[in-house]
Amino acid sequence: MGIKGVLRLLLFVFLLSATSGWAADIHGKSSTQLLWFNDFYNGRQIELGEYLQFSVTKLDKDGKFNIYGYGRGTQDLTNGEGLNGRLYYLYGDYRDLFDKLDVKLGRQFVNLSAGTTIIDGGQADLKNIGPVAFTVLGGRDVVFGIDGELSRDGNYALGMAAYLTGFRKTDLDVSWFRKWDEGDVSRDIVGGSFKQYLLDSVKLYSNARYDLTSEVFNEVLAGIKYFPTANLVLTGEWFQSYPTFDTTSIYSVFAVNRYQEGVVRADYTINENIAVNAGYSRQDYGEDGTADVYEAGCTLRPINTLTIGLAYDRHEGYGGHLDGGTFDVTWDATKELMLAGGLTVDAYNRDFFPTVSGDEIAQKYWLGAKYRMGRNMAASLRIEDDVNVTYNSNVQGRFVFDYSF
Repeated sequence: MGIKGVLRLLLFVFLLSATSGWAADIHGKSSTQLLWFNDFYNGRQIELGEYLQFSVTKLDKDGKFNIYGYGRGTQDLTNGEGLNGRLYYLYGDYRDLFDKLDVKLGRQFVNLSAGTTIIDGGQADLKNIGPVAFTVLGGRDVVFGIDGELSRDGNYALGMAAYLTGFRKTDLDVSWFRKWDEGDVSRDIVGGSFKQYLLDSVKLYSNARYDLTSEVFNEVLAGIKYFPTANLVLTGEWFQSYPTFDTTSIYSVFAVNRYQEGVVRADYTINENIAVNAGYSRQDYGEDGTADVYEAGCTLRPINTLTIGLAYDRHEGYGGHLDGGTFDVTWDATKELMLAGGLTVDAYNRDFFPTVSGDEIAQKYWLGAKYRMGRNMAASLRIEDDVNVTYNSNVQGRFVFDYSF
């Protein structure tokens, strides 16, 4: 079922619902954007884009059936790339059928602990049958490229999940996710996620994905957050990733190394005007390639309308050496007008593709403003300039007009 089929089906359902005589509510947001930037291959490029998000609710007496949509269209004004459109989702959502079933039909983003994608298809959630609920989803797998959709005949996705429900401090789910590329199985993953709150001050969490085709865990995360006071959060995490690719991809034949990372971090809000944070990461790229990363930052609010952010990070080890920092300021000049600006500076020396001069410095400067015109309209502007080894000056910007309805 392609996008035309989705549109016809939703139009039929919409018209069928309209005959019931209930007054539907339509809400959404229109974002019109003008962007200018340097395309690495084509030079200066200017694009005009329109993003539209909407919802149609109260299509039936009980408010169980709703329609949601989001997409964009862009027009290149300088390099002849023409008009490009992308529909991210457009689906009908019927909830609480027989008080046990939720059904979504149409183009939609689906997310399981085993995998995520966009499908033209359906998702059904069976609930209120005990401590375990179930999800089944499937349909045509939607693949986007730079210039449009790349999906081909035989691209499908199917997934199933079971998860605990009704436990206030415990979340647990297991799932399975498979994709086909032109009829061949390209992904086959089982996954799980877990979250547990203890003593109102500890949160344990973990996620894992196991690739059935490659027979490896391609992603594992385990962490703990400790809240000794309301103002202090201590975090410890371990993460590992073993890159795997679609079986139909040329990249699946290349050897890769496992990546692991251990993180400790503290976030402390001293008072309503000062918050600080610090962290350390140990990174392991395999084959004795390791790195240490240190981070520190603070947020200051000397007056109610002014926010200042400072951050520093230092990388030593595999890949090279880097010292970097950011500084940004946000000022609510009036109730309607907000001004902002900032800079980022990185001094680095790369182990790979080193330059003749050795040390390099990359800088970015930016200014922004946002003006609210009533409760449902706002205009914003951001202009930035990159100065680095590639560009002596790379000015790019974005003007946005938002209208909510």
